[in-house]
Amino acid sequence: MGFFEKLKAGLKKTKDSVFKQVNDIFKNFVSVDEDMLEELEEALISADVGVDASEEIIEKLRDKIKEERIKDPEEAKRALMQILCGMIGDGEPLNLENTPAVVLVIGVNGVGKTTSIAKIAKRLKDSGKNVILAAADTFRAAAIDQLEEWASRVGVPIIKHTEGSDPAAVVFDAAAAAKAKNADVLIVDTAGRLHNKKNLMNELAKINRVIDRELPGASRETLLVLDAVTGQNAVNQAKEFKSAADITGIILTKLDGTAKGGIVISIKKILGIPVKYIGVGEKMDDLQEFQAEDFVRALFEE
Repeated sequence: MGFFEKLKAGLKKTKDSVFKQVNDIFKNFVSVDEDMLEELEEALISADVGVDASEEIIEKLRDKIKEERIKDPEEAKRALMQILCGMIGDGEPLNLENTPAVVLVIGVNGVGKTTSIAKIAKRLKDSGKNVILAAADTFRAAAIDQLEEWASRVGVPIIKHTEGSDPAAVVFDAAAAAKAKNADVLIVDTAGRLHNKKNLMNELAKINRVIDRELPGASRETLLVLDAVTGQNAVNQAKEFKSAADITGIILTKLDGTAKGGIVISIKKILGIPVKYIGVGEKMDDLQEFQAEDFVRALFEE
C-alpha cells in the first residue's frame, strides 16, 4: 500500500464520522448559500477543528465565494480544501544540517513517544543516517527498557543509565558517543511530567545546557508527541509544553484510532507549530512526514 492509500485508511474514522458530513453538505445543496455555510461550520466544529479555527475557515470561504462568484457547491468544496491546506501549512522537514544533529522528544506517558522515536530512528537509518538513541527519560525504568528494546529492533546503539539517574548525565554520555561514532543524529527521549512543570523546565534547561556545551553548533529540534485520540485536550497539553520548552514541531500519533483528525488544523492555528510527522498505524513505516495537501485530499476524496 502506498503512503497516500495508508493515509486514507488511517484517516477513515475521521472521514467517515465527520468529513462525510462535510462532503454530504456539498452534495445536498444545489446552490451556495448562508445555510450551507452554517452547516459546514457546525460540521467542522464537531470534527475537533475548534470553534475559532472553524469560524475563520468559514469566513475565508465566504470571502472566496464572493470574490470568485462561486455558485456551484463542488467549486465551493475545492475552495474549502485550498483554505484548509493554506491554514495547516506543510510540515517542515527535520533540520539535520549540522551534525551530529540533536532531536529532543518530549510528551506525556502513553502518547506513543517511545514508538515514535523508534519509527523516526528507522526512517533516518533507512535513509543512510548514523543514529544514536539516548534514554534520558530516567523517571521510569519501563521507559529505559522499552527504548532499549526498540533500539535493538531498529538496529541502532542506545546510551542509557539506571532508573532515577540524572537525565543530563545520560545526554552528556550520549553526546560523547555521538562525537566518537561520527553520528549524524542523536535522538533523546525525555520525561514528560506535566504535573510538575517547573521540574520539567529545569530538566530540559539542564539537558539543553549540556548539548550547547558538548555539541556547539549542532542542528536542534524539539518535537512534542501528542495523541490525536485526545482531541482538543492535545491542544491544551501542547500549550502547557510550549510554555516549558521551545518546541519546533509536533508528532501527532494514533490518527487511525480517532474521528478527531481535524485536530491537525487546530494545532497549527492555535500554536503556530508545524506538524512534522503523523502516525496512521502500528507498523514501523506508519509514521510519515506530514503533507497538508495529501492530508486534506485523504479527508475529502470519495
